[in-house]
Amino acid sequence: MRDGESIVLDIDGQSYELSREAATDLQDAVGDALTERREFFRTAGTFREDGSYEVSRRSADSAGNAKVFQSFDAMARLFDRLPDEFTAEDVGRTGITGSRRHLLVRHFAEHPDFACRIGSRNPLTARKETDVLGEDATAEVGAD
Repeated sequence: MRDGESIVLDIDGQSYELSREAATDLQDAVGDALTERREFFRTAGTFREDGSYEVSRRSADSAGNAKVFQSFDAMARLFDRLPDEFTAEDVGRTGITGSRRHLLVRHFAEHPDFACRIGSRNPLTARKETDVLGEDATAEVGAD
């Protein structure tokens, strides 16, 4: 709601009066918080304002080098459906085509939220990693 030269912002039953300049700064900060780009070795991930998540080559300029998911969770669900060892061909079985398949294999291996690493380069293969402490190691820790 606008009131002359100030902006009145209602949040959860509380009203805040902001100058136009403060309201503009807040708008910019919220936009920045909603969009975040993280760069890795060869890939980058961007949380976009609309809630989608884009995977791209780190220094790519064209959309041909990117894959957009409805959300980060949608990409995580794809990862969960992949076998413990997967290739670009496995990613392609989900309907993703071309170089984007390889892009996603690399992104899963580079992104810290996915327990995965590149196992071989030819063919490009990623392996999901299990817990650092396997079942045997857990039993030994509890045996003290």
